[in-house]
Amino acid sequence: MPRTVIHNVTLATMQQAADRSAGFGLVENGALVIEGEQILWCGPQDELPQQPADATKVDGQGGVLSPGLIDCHTHLVWGGSRANEFSMRLHGASYEEIANAGGGILSTVRATRAASEDELYQLAAVRAAALIEQGVTELEIKSGYGLDTETELKQLRVARRLAATLPINVHTTFLAAHALPDEYKDNSDGYIEHICEQMLPQAVAEGLVDAVDVFCERIGFSRAQTERVFKAAQGFNLPVKLHAEQLSDQDGAALVADYQGLSADHLEYLSEQGIAAMKQAGTVAVLLPGAFYFLRETKYPPIDALRAAGVPIAIATDANPGSSPIHNAQLMLHMASTIFRLTPEEALAGMTCHAAKALGQNESGVLQAGKQANLVLWNVAEPAELCYQFGVNPLRQRWFKGRAVHDQTSTPG
Repeated sequence: MPRTVIHNVTLATMQQAADRSAGFGLVENGALVIEGEQILWCGPQDELPQQPADATKVDGQGGVLSPGLIDCHTHLVWGGSRANEFSMRLHGASYEEIANAGGGILSTVRATRAASEDELYQLAAVRAAALIEQGVTELEIKSGYGLDTETELKQLRVARRLAATLPINVHTTFLAAHALPDEYKDNSDGYIEHICEQMLPQAVAEGLVDAVDVFCERIGFSRAQTERVFKAAQGFNLPVKLHAEQLSDQDGAALVADYQGLSADHLEYLSEQGIAAMKQAGTVAVLLPGAFYFLRETKYPPIDALRAAGVPIAIATDANPGSSPIHNAQLMLHMASTIFRLTPEEALAGMTCHAAKALGQNESGVLQAGKQANLVLWNVAEPAELCYQFGVNPLRQRWFKGRAVHDQTSTPG
């Protein structure tokens, strides 16, 4: 198999627990060997084993080599735009006024239903390309802008198509329990029944679902309704995750932990009981600084308590049209540090090793022999620079499954 040797780099292996003391798992003057799609070896350059004469050699010129970034919470496939609502809010319109004017999530549902699969693919491919340019090699894509069987499946098919056509791993999440469609306006229990008995089985039958999610909130679905969806997912041996405690404490984090959930996401109103349950279950806390910023929230997630409990913290863009129309992973690293005050080590772990855990996979997220060779070479002297600045992309080269797929020269940080 083809072999590539990357040398003269600082390795940010992210192999250690990414807390305030463990650091980036740095190996100064390091080297890494790719064979086929996997990492064959990594460590200090002076311990590099003899390599074949025909191996491709890449001089990292003193840059930082890290795992590829992982965006573990996105809603990347949708039609239409909500820029008009953004403008209306800035002109003083209330949420009710916007909704009465046809806005809100249901406006995205209408646009997504009206769009063809090809149209949705073209829109989503542009968004995915922006993340790829930022160093993302893996992401999650949720449905949830269809709210009917046909469109939910259409969104998931587009997500699978992105994985087949772009140099990126995609994990699909079934989120039909995202909002209540007009067809079930006064019958939320009926809609949950339809999800469990019709929509989810069909999506599973087509091989489109990797995980199941619910928006558990007063304006979303109740704890009891959420549990019904979780039981349906359990029947198909699908892992679950949850939009939890974003606007109020609905005890959703404890519920998803009861089902050994992959992650609980948002978490501004997370309780001590929820934290304890997540810790016991190994459920990852996914924080979404883009949505916090865009909605101008003031209630912070209990980061100190999560840290003290040892709950893994991941970071994601939450890319979506209504509350986080942001497709910049490097900005999330910066916001995680400046808004949520994570250390640079915690922030990078949040988009590498802990994000991988939030997706239920252990094939990437660290630099280690045997892992998939999804890597980014950064034109920086130390990893903290990835959180320190944004606006000048320091990405020099990107590997996906061992293949160099991006080569960019940028001004050093």
